[in-house]
Amino acid sequence: MARTEYYDDPSAPEPNSLVVAASAAVTDDAGRVLMQRRSDNGLWALPGGGMDMNDSLPGAAVREVKEETGLDVEITGLVGTYTDPRHVIAYSDGEVRRQFNVCFRARVVGGVLAVSDESTEVRFVSPGELGALPMHHTQRLRLEHFLEGREEPYLG
Repeated sequence: MARTEYYDDPSAPEPNSLVVAASAAVTDDAGRVLMQRRSDNGLWALPGGGMDMNDSLPGAAVREVKEETGLDVEITGLVGTYTDPRHVIAYSDGEVRRQFNVCFRARVVGGVLAVSDESTEVRFVSPGELGALPMHHTQRLRLEHFLEGREEPYLG
């Protein structure tokens, strides 16, 4: 299913759903950040996705990282909340989503790095290389907040 992201775009379709989602900024021992190239839009993103009814929000982040990258992670902190109503995601099945995303910090505790049906590539990327990757600016904002090492989470 294809996906198109809009931000502050008057031509964006009206949302018809609100999805609570979790993402994770995962680093390896070298300080590189785990990134995936999404199969639905070709852009790079932090691993993450919607919360299931039987999930906690941190549990959703752990599950999504495992499903999308093959890695087991442990949540270590909170990067921030991302709820800007100007960010709209339209899917080819007709869903137009306003996303409520909570981004966590996490570290790898096991697993084997692997692509999934939601990604075409997964790898750890050094902070200096992140700027060259094509990604939606809302992903870049989460990465900036993570890399700043903020003492307090971003609330937005």
